[in-house]
Amino acid sequence: MGRAVGCVLAFAAAVALVVGGVLWWTNTRPTPGCVVTEAETGRQLTFTLEQTDNAATIAAVGIAEGMPNHAVTVAIATAMQESRLRNLPGGDRDSAGLFQQRPSQGWGTYAQVTDPVHAAQAFYSRLHTLPNWQDVSVTEAAQLVQRSAAPAAYAQWETQARAAASALTGEQQAALRCQDITLAVPGQDVASLAARELGSAKLSGPQPAVRGWAIASWLVAHSGRLGLDRVGFDGRTWTADSGTWERTGAPDALLTLHRAQAEAP
Repeated sequence: MGRAVGCVLAFAAAVALVVGGVLWWTNTRPTPGCVVTEAETGRQLTFTLEQTDNAATIAAVGIAEGMPNHAVTVAIATAMQESRLRNLPGGDRDSAGLFQQRPSQGWGTYAQVTDPVHAAQAFYSRLHTLPNWQDVSVTEAAQLVQRSAAPAAYAQWETQARAAASALTGEQQAALRCQDITLAVPGQDVASLAARELGSAKLSGPQPAVRGWAIASWLVAHSGRLGLDRVGFDGRTWTADSGTWERTGAPDALLTLHRAQAEAP
């Protein structure tokens, strides 16, 4: 009887960690999924592969647009509230996409608002035009853009968004890792995607520390669709097999990547 009660309580505790159908953080690793390590506490925040892929696109567009890390945090927090970082085909009235932008409100066509790159560009463009957005909180900045009926709702995602932004902008080194990924072989063209999201197709070779870690994290986040089984930067290497970053050499400021090969029949 005591064991049965204990199992029920353990199950209830596990369920209590689920928010809106998404497991945001736990002491166990999701399978499959990605983990971001929070700089201040070392706590590990977990995201699905879909969420991480979309967050990486949002961060990359912010980098390409020259937006500060605060803007990336605002954008990711907004998408977490509006869509749980999923590119939704619909929503309230004509809302759609990561940010639930409405074509009828000037955000673009349906095809554009459901294109993560365009949606992120539109979000940053609107944010950039607003006065004093850099001096207000994440919640206030998000509300300036979205004009939501529930403006306080964005605050609940600030911790996760800030950690994701810190990793994806390169502010925090080797802070994002993904595991148990199904790699597309052959994968999507890396250079084309990098040019569209990051604004540059030049990835491999010497990179400044912050940009190097931003690119490395972007590659890991997109590794499934790009078919990448190994990414390295500055003497550390992430592999799809291990799902972790490991020290593999001396710091060298060099970025490397490797695409998975199709098995011979």
